[in-house]
Amino acid sequence: MLLVAGILATLVGISLGLIGGGGSILTLPILRYVLGMEAHDAIAVSLLVVGATSAAALVPHARRKKVQWQTGVVFGIAGMIGAYGAGRVARYIPSGVLLALFGIMMLVTAVAMMRGRKVPKAGEAALKAMPEAVHLLPLHKVFAEGLVVGAVTGLVGAGGGFLVVPALVLIGGLPMDVAVGTSLVVIALKSFAGLAGYLGHAHVDIPTAGVVTASAVAGSVLGSWLAGRMSPESLRKGFAWFVVVMAFFVLGQELPRAFGSEPSIALVLIGTVLGTLLMAAMIRLFRLSSPAAT
Repeated sequence: MLLVAGILATLVGISLGLIGGGGSILTLPILRYVLGMEAHDAIAVSLLVVGATSAAALVPHARRKKVQWQTGVVFGIAGMIGAYGAGRVARYIPSGVLLALFGIMMLVTAVAMMRGRKVPKAGEAALKAMPEAVHLLPLHKVFAEGLVVGAVTGLVGAGGGFLVVPALVLIGGLPMDVAVGTSLVVIALKSFAGLAGYLGHAHVDIPTAGVVTASAVAGSVLGSWLAGRMSPESLRKGFAWFVVVMAFFVLGQELPRAFGSEPSIALVLIGTVLGTLLMAAMIRLFRLSSPAAT
C-alpha cells in the first residue's frame, strides 16, 4: 500500500507545482484511506508533505522570477500564526468532526477552482506593466487573510492554495502567474507552522512521511516544469470535479463517525454520486441565472 500511496503522492506534487494548490486535497485522503492513518496523525503528516513539496516546487518559480517575496512573507507569517494556533486547538476536536470539516473545505476549494481567478480588466494591464517590486501592498488586508487561511490549514490540514492564490490576486494585487509562485511560499510556511502545532498530540511516521514526501517532491518538479508549458485552466476545472467527488466521499465516510456510527460503503458511494450530481446542477443553475449569462 505504501507503493500505491507513493504513486498517488506524485500527483500531489504535480498539482502543487502546476497550479499552486490541491496538495492537501489529495494527501490527506491518501494517508487516511489508503494507508489507514488516524485522522490527527494523517493531518500532521499531510502538513509535512505539503510543506516540503511546496518548498521544492517554489524553486523553479523563483528562478523564473515569478515570486513576490514581500507579499509572500507577510501573508506567510500571518498564516503561520493562524496555523500554529489552530493546530494546538485541534487536539480538542474529535477526528470525525475534523475530517467532516475537511470535506466541507474540499467543496469550498472546488467551487473556487471552478470560478477561476481573474483580475478585473481595468487593472490587468496596469498590473502587467508594474514591476514586481513596486506592487502596493495592503498589509492589514493581507495579514488578516493570512490569519484566516492559516487557521484553516492548522485545523484540518488543508494547505489552502485555492484560498491563497485568489487572495494574492485580489488583495495583494499580483498577476496570476506570480500569485501561483508566491502562494508556494505561503503554503510552505504555514504548513510547517501547522505541523508544529500538531507535534505535541500527533504521531508522525517518519518512514511513511519520507516516502510520500519524496514522491510528492518528484511530482512537484514535473508540475513546475509543466506550469511553464501548459495553460492550467482546463486542468484546474477537471481537477475541481475530482475534488467534488472526493469531498462527498470523505463526507460520507466521516459524517456518520462524527455522530458515533460506522459508515456503509454502499451509502457512501450512493451519496457521492448524488452529491456530485447535485453540485453539477447547482453550478449550472447558478451560471444560467448569473448576470454574465444573460
